[in-house]
Amino acid sequence: MRAHELGITIGHLRPGPYNAITDVAGVSVGHTTLIEGDAVRTGVTVISPHEGNPGKDPVFAGCHRLNGNGELTGLEWVRESGMLSSPVAITNTFSVGVVRDALCGMGLTAGLPVVGETWDGSVNDIEGRHITDAHVKAAYAGTSSTLVDEGNVGGGTGMICHDFKGGIGTSSRIVEADGGNYTVGVLVQANHGRRERFRVNGLPVGEVINEERVPLPVDTNPWQSSSIIVIVATDAPLLPVQCNRVAQRAAFGIARTGGVGEHSSGDLILAFATGNRGLSVGESGPNGKRTIEVEMLSNAYINYLFDAVIDATEEAILNTLLAAETMTGRDGTIVHALPPGALTEALDVLGGRH
Repeated sequence: MRAHELGITIGHLRPGPYNAITDVAGVSVGHTTLIEGDAVRTGVTVISPHEGNPGKDPVFAGCHRLNGNGELTGLEWVRESGMLSSPVAITNTFSVGVVRDALCGMGLTAGLPVVGETWDGSVNDIEGRHITDAHVKAAYAGTSSTLVDEGNVGGGTGMICHDFKGGIGTSSRIVEADGGNYTVGVLVQANHGRRERFRVNGLPVGEVINEERVPLPVDTNPWQSSSIIVIVATDAPLLPVQCNRVAQRAAFGIARTGGVGEHSSGDLILAFATGNRGLSVGESGPNGKRTIEVEMLSNAYINYLFDAVIDATEEAILNTLLAAETMTGRDGTIVHALPPGALTEALDVLGGRH
């Protein structure tokens, strides 16, 4: 189930064919989902920025920190160089190291891999560190440029969002303005928010779908639903400073669904742009070029991309909640899914779905 299937429209721009980050040409996504016994509920998700080796063919990138109690490795080099030179992986908090090491061993990085995390310890035996090198390789080998699985998959397997079952979600928007034809895609690992703040199209649905309607997860861990990783992709010809600006606007999509970047939250956003390629040819060496020609979208038109990333981020979070399924994990902890019927009823009570 996805938002558009329920008649919910976010914003005025239309989505791409898959309504996913993979609508940006060349971007692919793969998951390894690990569900074993009563307590293992975790995984890893890998996003490749294009069809080649990003270690040898980097793309311009930028980032934004909404709140910093989290990890997205390699961001200092992204800030310094303005480039993404690895696939992006997302997993649980205690598995960042093994995922980083696996990417290093696959020959796909130049410099520092980018690996993000959110905490799944409410339903997963996170201390067991069950993710292995093989799981990362399988996720990368399974990357696809078509439909993206959402909900309880990959790195999002054990996540909680607005006190419902959370996980992986994605969405996209097509920008058709003044001769431009660009795509913006977003993928989130949503493990943040509080029930009473949950909003859809500005309507306080979380107040209607309260704990009497859908029980809250029973857990004393203050990190249980506290973080979100957002990956933004676009085929627009952006420079690194413009990628920073686009990444920053994704925070408005988080806010529109009720996220506030709490003190304990790790809300980190990476944006990359594939509109300029061949950026490595200027490196030093006997065959290196002294200068590289790049194209830049005029800032007079960047507002269209801001609209697109805000709407796609909001819908990606909502798609996460609609795709996720109720899960029972470690210590018998139950995290209930958001029932689509409850959401449409709440929207109708509050004034509509559009």
